[in-house]
Amino acid sequence: MFMQSVNSNSCRSFLRSVGVGSLALAWRIAVVLLFILSGSAANAQGNQGDLAEAQRLNSEVLQDIAAGRYAQAIPLAQRALAIGEKALGSEHPNTVTSLNNLALLYHDTGAYAKAEPLYQRALAIREKTLGPEHPDTATSLNNLAALYYYTGAYAKAEPLYQRALAINEKALGPEHPQTAASLNNLAGLYRATGAYAKAEPLYQRALAINEKALGPEHPHTAASLNNLADLYFATGAYARAEPLFQRALAIREKTLGPEHPDTAASLNNLAGLYLATDAYAKAEPLFQRALAINEKALGPEHPGTANSLSNLAELYRVTGAYAKAEPLFQRALAIREKTLGPEHPDTATSLNNLAALYYYTGAYAKAEPLYQRALAIREKTLGPEHPDTAISVNNLALLYWATGAYAKAIPLALRALAIKEKEKTLGPEHPGTASGAARGAKEDDRKSSD
Repeated sequence: MFMQSVNSNSCRSFLRSVGVGSLALAWRIAVVLLFILSGSAANAQGNQGDLAEAQRLNSEVLQDIAAGRYAQAIPLAQRALAIGEKALGSEHPNTVTSLNNLALLYHDTGAYAKAEPLYQRALAIREKTLGPEHPDTATSLNNLAALYYYTGAYAKAEPLYQRALAINEKALGPEHPQTAASLNNLAGLYRATGAYAKAEPLYQRALAINEKALGPEHPHTAASLNNLADLYFATGAYARAEPLFQRALAIREKTLGPEHPDTAASLNNLAGLYLATDAYAKAEPLFQRALAINEKALGPEHPGTANSLSNLAELYRVTGAYAKAEPLFQRALAIREKTLGPEHPDTATSLNNLAALYYYTGAYAKAEPLYQRALAIREKTLGPEHPDTAISVNNLALLYWATGAYAKAIPLALRALAIKEKEKTLGPEHPGTASGAARGAKEDDRKSSD
């Protein structure tokens, strides 16, 4: 009745590489976070010393984000926004940028309730000052849609992504790279909801645009290759996914270098494919290389490093090397608790991973509080009917079943099944629904965000 769920991280973080139209990852913030306080800003009323202070604060925010110190960056971004609002006005473009940046920080640290009103305010200002069909309005639509995507509010996300795509097609043209980004975002939503037949032509069109507009070896083309490969991975078309993952890796190694974090992401993606196909000997050196790159490029306590640690640990768990897996899962959890916070969804994933390891080794007393905490985080941050919440409910049910606590297990199992069968949320072909699970998908605890 409830034995279909995967307990561990399998493949969740393999596909967290950053590309055009990526959802809310911290590296996306760094592109736009720093004010350009020149031109009209320099002539605006207000204390120039305050504007200089805002610029300094934003520079510090950039540094903190690059180091994965998101919690430290938030109060600096709050101060920069307050200064900007006072010096430039509540509807100045730079103020809107600061609103958006603070929202992104809240988003990436799992403070979704704080992010939403900021995204909404930024969108309202851009609609008023720039117009409802301006590309920057489309960007704000995309940001708000991304928030809804991550919280499982797919019905709210879809019309926003669709509107952003329509704006970019009209304002920039059907073959503009930003149109490709919008195609990617909408396709990602369809992939997440199991609407694979809708996602594929959008990913293919985005890839064609990037190849034509930017060239076959551009990093954005690599991101599109990765997205299409991920879709094929999700549908079990591994033979179609592998050459695309390989090509994306080759492009990133050539254009970005062998030690770039995006190269590490492609290594993780390809290794994740090999893990799924039981090619463990191929997967291990790729996961190891990705971890080494992230430790060097991002630092030993960056969330990207935590992703790599989790991936390698999952390989060791699957192959029964539990003694190797445990310290890696523990280190990933410690990093996420420190950098993202104790109630972030990624922290819940790490708790789930470590609990799964204890479950598989029969250490049920160690597993239970971790599963319980993961469930509590997901219920609070994602909601009681999110697919990831269903996984946590199911995992806890599995644990109670294994320990003979059937009275506890059965209601949890029924709850998990009820969530998964809500096809209005996931769609009938989604791996999290009864029909999707019957197809044998192995991706219960995974999200795509390239």
